[in-house]
Amino acid sequence: MSDDPHDHSHDHSHDHSHDHSHQHSHEHAPDQPHDPDHWKHHGVRVIKGDRLDSNTAQTPGMFRQAAINHARVGAQKIWAGTVTIQPDAKTGVHHHGALESVIYVVRGKARMRWGERLEYVAEAEAGDFIFVPPYVPHQEINADPNAPLDCVLVRSDNEAVVVNITDVEPVEKPEAVYWVDPIHKVPD
Repeated sequence: MSDDPHDHSHDHSHDHSHDHSHQHSHEHAPDQPHDPDHWKHHGVRVIKGDRLDSNTAQTPGMFRQAAINHARVGAQKIWAGTVTIQPDAKTGVHHHGALESVIYVVRGKARMRWGERLEYVAEAEAGDFIFVPPYVPHQEINADPNAPLDCVLVRSDNEAVVVNITDVEPVEKPEAVYWVDPIHKVPD
């Protein structure tokens, strides 16, 4: 090996390049790349609809089940499950911090209100998707006073983040019936 700084720099660049590509490939490679059964046990998982996990906190008037979370499949950055919301249930005004949420309506009718003063409103029915971006003040409502609302909920983290907003008077007051699911809790 030469003591010439130019040669040393070249060697260092080569080593750095090698380390970078090694780190990159390591991120995508299994822990034991020579284990023939690695992907069998750590690959795609199908969670059957009749095998969801109801061993989670339950609330009167609703039923929730986890499908995809850290405990069940090792998910690091996403949570998914089902939720059934009682008729006419509403949340208070809140946002979910940096979380992104997707609600897929399976059955029933959902009404969403959002904005600084909840000045915007939209409804979603079976087959519709609702996207709630980070930090958007909003309120979820089961728009049917007579039937439950069945949804699939997906969020971008395993943490349940809720920031309640108390200086906005909701147009539709929650009163005694609250929308409660794996993100939303009954207000204190």
